[in-house]
Amino acid sequence: MDTKKDIKEEITMQREVNKALDETRDVINVATREAAREIPQYTQRFGDIQERTIKTTREIANNYIESQKEIISIYQSVWTPFVENTNSRFWNYMSISPKGLAETYGTVVSNFADNVIAATRLTNNAVSANMELFSTALQQTKDNSRELSRLGVNATKVFHEATNDVATTGLSGAETIPSRPRR
Repeated sequence: MDTKKDIKEEITMQREVNKALDETRDVINVATREAAREIPQYTQRFGDIQERTIKTTREIANNYIESQKEIISIYQSVWTPFVENTNSRFWNYMSISPKGLAETYGTVVSNFADNVIAATRLTNNAVSANMELFSTALQQTKDNSRELSRLGVNATKVFHEATNDVATTGLSGAETIPSRPRR
C-alpha cells in the first residue's frame, strides 16, 4: 500500500507535470496569437508586391513604347524615302511602309505587356491555389494529430488498466505461455 507521503509526492508530481504542460500551452497560445496578428501585414505585403509588379510592367511598357516612338520618329525621315524607293523598284504595288512596320512593332510590344500581365495573373492564381492546398493540409494535420492524441490516450488507459490488474491480482493470476520446443 502507498503511504500518505507517497500519495502526496505523486499528487505533487502530477501537479508539476500539469503546470508544465499548461505553461507550454500558454506559450503556444501567445505565439499563435502573435502570428495571427501578423497576417494582415503579410496580406498587405503580398498585395503591394502584386500592385508593384503590375505598375512596373505598365511603366516598362510605356517607357519602351515612348523610346521606340522617338527612335522611329528620328529615323522615319530617312527610312520613308528608302522604303518607298525599295517598294517601287522591287515589289511593284506591294506596300511596306514605316507606319505599317511601326503598327506591327506596337502590336508586338503590346502583346508582350499583355503576356507579362497574364503571367502575373497565372502566378497569383498558382500562389492562391497553393495557399488553399496548404490550408487543407494544415486542417488534415490538425485532424490527424487530434486522432493520434486520442489513440495515445486510449493506449495509455489500456496500459493503466492492465497494470492495475497485474498489481491487484499479482503475477500468480497470469497465464503461463507454454514454451516452444527447441530445435
